[in-house]
Amino acid sequence: MAEFSLSDLETLIRERAQSGDPDSWTAKLFARGIDKAAQKLGEEAVETVIAAVKGDRHALVSESADLIYHWLVVLGISGVPLSEVVKELESRTGRSGVAEKASRPKG
Repeated sequence: MAEFSLSDLETLIRERAQSGDPDSWTAKLFARGIDKAAQKLGEEAVETVIAAVKGDRHALVSESADLIYHWLVVLGISGVPLSEVVKELESRTGRSGVAEKASRPKG
């Protein structure tokens, strides 16, 4: 069996978003727009943090899956492909995290 990847999930999300299926959570999120999708992303981020702090491995795995899914939905609604994020990550691998953060504009 082939390994499931974030790219596979991104494709699945795109397909379901375009399906118009009234039973698809993905289609509903896309229809409701960025505000709702971003709200769900934030909720899942908080739930992931809580699971990590509690040391609840099962919840951390489950909430992390929810977080990644909702993050990809937000990227999809925003028209940002996963490959663009991966490219940004790749560009950072040659420098230390401290140097990279210091190079960001102050805002």
